[in-house]
Amino acid sequence: MDFSPSDRVAELRERIRGFMDEHVYPVEAEVMEALDEEVGPGVAYPQVLIGLRERAKAEGLWNLFLPDEAYGPGLTNWEYGMLCEDMGRSPIAPLVFNCSAPDTGNAEILAEYGTEEQRDEWLTPLLDGDIRSCFSMTEPATSGSDPTGLRARADLDDTQSGTGGEWVIDGHKWFTSGLNGASVAIAMVVTDPDAPPHKRASMILVPVDAPGFEPVRPVPVMGHDGGPGHWEVRYEGCRVPEANLLGPR
Repeated sequence: MDFSPSDRVAELRERIRGFMDEHVYPVEAEVMEALDEEVGPGVAYPQVLIGLRERAKAEGLWNLFLPDEAYGPGLTNWEYGMLCEDMGRSPIAPLVFNCSAPDTGNAEILAEYGTEEQRDEWLTPLLDGDIRSCFSMTEPATSGSDPTGLRARADLDDTQSGTGGEWVIDGHKWFTSGLNGASVAIAMVVTDPDAPPHKRASMILVPVDAPGFEPVRPVPVMGHDGGPGHWEVRYEGCRVPEANLLGPR
């Protein structure tokens, strides 16, 4: 089996290497410091990183992770993996090229399962680099690697006649990745407690300014709690529109 890169990937890899040599490596320390100092509510990226991202976008080194050609160059996962070997050499490179988690996974979910309205509201600004997102699944009382144990739940309140139903979310989350400076969370919550274990939970889009969405604190990871971070969050009667259900219930 031939594992050599295609001509397209080889060309992209050389461009990424050149971009990183010229623009990324020299400012790594500055960007890491700025992430801790500048990122916060309403501020997704520090100024020094915004400039790098605009340059990468202008050079077509942007949104390389999505295999759908409607959103990017249409690389296969195998092709993209080759580029990750180079981007992974710098802690800031995924942010520079708009290929950082959890935005990558959240964008893939929105592209695959989001409604047209959800894609317009959240996927487009994610891919344009205007906002960041976070992922809210892990809970302090249960394993984040086993969503069958989730306790946070959302109940549908459809008593508001004429205004549409609302999901009312209550629960306690841990390690909500990327919350600081994010605009929206994808929350994994139980919507059908009587269903079989693997069918109990659903994904719901929760804007971080939704009533009842309460960030508690950044949880230190290997002694670091700055930047976008990994946050403890409480959902206290958090209300979002019924239409914010992402994918099937």
